[in-house]
Parts: sequence; C-alpha cells; structure tokens
Amino acid sequence: MKYAWISFLVVTMTLLEGCTVGPKYAKPSVPAAPTDTFKELDGWKTAQPSDQTARGKWWEIFGDPQLNALEEEVSVSNQNLKAAEARFSEARALVRFNRSAQFPTISTAPSISAVRDSAHRPYFPATHNTGDFVLPFDLSYEVDVWGRVRRTVSAAREEAQATAGDLQTVNLSLHADLALDYFELRSADAQKQLLDDTVKAYEDALQLTINRFDGGAAPKSDVAQAQTQLEAARVQQTDITVQRAQFEHAIAVLIGKPPAAFSLQAKPSSFQPPDISVGLPSQLLERRPDIAAAERRVAEANDQIGIARAAFFPTIVLNATAGFEGDSAANWFGWPSRFWAVGPSIAQTIFDGGRRRATSQAARAGYDATVAGYRQTSLTAFQEVEDNLAALRILDQEAQQQTVATASAQESLQIFTNRYIGGADPYLQVITAQTVALQNERNDVDILRRRMDASVLLIKALGGGWNVSELPTVSSLK
Repeated sequence: MKYAWISFLVVTMTLLEGCTVGPKYAKPSVPAAPTDTFKELDGWKTAQPSDQTARGKWWEIFGDPQLNALEEEVSVSNQNLKAAEARFSEARALVRFNRSAQFPTISTAPSISAVRDSAHRPYFPATHNTGDFVLPFDLSYEVDVWGRVRRTVSAAREEAQATAGDLQTVNLSLHADLALDYFELRSADAQKQLLDDTVKAYEDALQLTINRFDGGAAPKSDVAQAQTQLEAARVQQTDITVQRAQFEHAIAVLIGKPPAAFSLQAKPSSFQPPDISVGLPSQLLERRPDIAAAERRVAEANDQIGIARAAFFPTIVLNATAGFEGDSAANWFGWPSRFWAVGPSIAQTIFDGGRRRATSQAARAGYDATVAGYRQTSLTAFQEVEDNLAALRILDQEAQQQTVATASAQESLQIFTNRYIGGADPYLQVITAQTVALQNERNDVDILRRRMDASVLLIKALGGGWNVSELPTVSSLK
C-alpha cells in the first residue's frame, strides 16, 4: 500500500510540473516606415539574387588583398574578441548550471565512528563502547510545479543567445574599425604622395623666382613668398605622417600586435566604393546582431516576470534517503541494516513585508526597460543605415563637383604661372592659385576617404551579412 501511495505522489507531482505561471512571450513590435516609402528614400530597395555583398567576409567586397589579410588576423588575434568569446562560453556554462536544477540532487556522506557512552548516563543503562557504520544516500528534488526552474533555464538560454549576438556585434565592430583605419591610412598615403608632388612643384616654383630675381625680372618679395609657400607645404607633408602613424598603430592593436612590431608599406590606392544592396527595412531586424541580442534580452526579462510570480506559490521538494547502518563492519551491509525514508515537503512564505511584490514589480519594470531598449536599438539601426545611404549619395555628387573644381583650380594655376613668367601678373596670384589648387586636390582625396568610410559604416549598419538564423539554437545550448 505504501508503495502505491509513493507512486501516486510521484505521478501527481510530475503532472503538476506542466503548470507555468507568468506571461507568455510575444516579440515586441518595432516602429518602421512603410516599405514603399523607403524604396524612394536614400536607396532602400529589394535585395536581388545578384547581390554582391559578401555574407561573411564582407570586407572582400573592396578587393584589397592586404585588407583581407589584416581582417583575418583580427578574427584570431584580437583580445577584445577573445574576451567576447569567453563571455559567450561563460553564458553557455550558466545554461548547464541552471539546467541541473531540473534533475534530482543525490549525495552521500558515509561515516564510521566508535562511541563510548558515559557510565553515569541518566535513565538509560550505559552500553559503553559501540560502533556506528553508516552509508546514506540522500535525494532532493524540487518539483517544478509553477515553472520557476523551467523559466530560469529558459532565461539562461536566452541570455546565452543574447551573448552570442554580443559576440557577433563585437566581431562586426572590430572588423569595421580595422577597415576604417585601413582606409584612413591609405588616404593618408594618398595625401602624402600629393604633398610630396606639391613640395617638388613648389621647389621648382621657388627656383623660378630665384632665377627671375637674379635676372632682375622679379623682386626679392617673390622669392620670400615662394619660400614661405614651400615651407608651409613641407609642414603639411610632415604633419600627415603623424596621422598615418596613429592609424598604423591602431591597426596593430586591432590585430593583437605591439605597434612597435608592426608596419605597413605606403601604398596610395585609388579605391572606389562598392555597390551595396540594402534590402527591405524589415530585413534589417534580422540582419543586425545587436538587435537580435536586444530581442533575446526582452524574452529573458519576460521569463524573469514568471520567476518572480512563481515566488507567490509554495515550493514543493521531494526528499528521500536510504542506506545501510550497522554497529560493526560485519553487519554493515546486511539486509536488516537497511533504512529508508521518503516524502515531500512544502514551504510557503506567509509574510515577507512586500518583498515578493516588489520583486515582481521590479521584474515588470525591467521588462519594460528591455522592450524600450530593443525598440531604441532598432530605431538607431534604421538611422545608421539612412545616415550612410544619404552620405554615399551626397558624397557621390560632391565627388563629381570636386573633380570639376580641382580641374578648374589646376587650370587657373597654370594660367597664373604662365602670366607671371610673362610678367603680366605678380607672384601673389601664383601663390593664391597654388593654395587653391592644393586645397582642392586634398579635398578630392578626402571625399574619397569619406565615401569609403561611409561604405564600411553602411555594411556595418546592415549587419555585415549576418543573419539572426546564426544565433545558437536552444538544442545547441543544452
């Protein structure tokens, strides 16, 4: 009869585990403009099968072998990325830790002791020397009637998925930072080459004024002006090397190397921004790891509400102990030495001064905060895409305008130089034309740099080809 009662108790508790208190999770809505609106705004369009954006190693779209090699080093050597990977491993371990609560805890504490009772022990005759040989096995199992344990495991899994999203966000950011630093460095190389050519041209112009001065065709002031212009160009030539060194050092740190042990050979490159297919606005929510991480933390916060709600209900624990106890090693494991006990215990908090209610309110407030954070992250993502789409479109137009301006400035410089040689204009006109021409040529290089930066930032804003399907599944986190 007693075994039937125990079986009934176990079956009843198992059925009760199907109960789960707290709200069911529903993915929060995100404000977004209609698709047809975005199609006409700053390049939003439906992605085509011919989309050439790389879906993993997105930096390969720029077609620079050296950039590709540096990006590969980030993946294996960057310390911030290693830290993010360690945090993900920690989150996976916490899933297993919380999941262990779904199973009974079994422990044992065997003991052997010799006891001598006092001869003056009251009421009971002294037995003097006795032995106590005990081999117990204790079992404790919390019956998850209200779903507290299940929600704790679920919350840990969602945090692990969010941490996986954090890892991908760090990975994307580091690769984007390297690409930005690389294009900044190559832009500095282009600026340096331009200034090297300018210094050479200004040296020739200085020699021209010296020759004219020696021939009595120009005043000493022309020589002074040409010398000043040359030295100012040399200052800019030297200053650009400081910027280049800083970008080179930043790249070294990103690939996990001491700056003193790393260098890149100067190589002015004329890049062109690649075509980037943006896709539909709704796809952005699936392509940003930070959005995916924020959404998973909303689900985790929802589970925390259920955990807080379960605290209002009694905790049911099934306890059992069994083993052998004897007064000597000879009868320790005999059948008459067996003992066992089994039964449930119920614990219910009657009064806690409002602690559980406050915890529940805090959990709901935390959920509201994560929902707001998720929506803000999504809105920020839309802004970043729009910003860089607008930048690319406007900078493309600006580059065309700048090309015309640069050509005009170079033509003006040639005209004023010829007029100066012919004695029709003072050297001040040449100085002015040189300054304007150099500024426009530097603007040409700088606009290209900004276009390349905007391309990298747009790919980063789009998630770098990542997709939410790449998050670890529940089964992989068991």
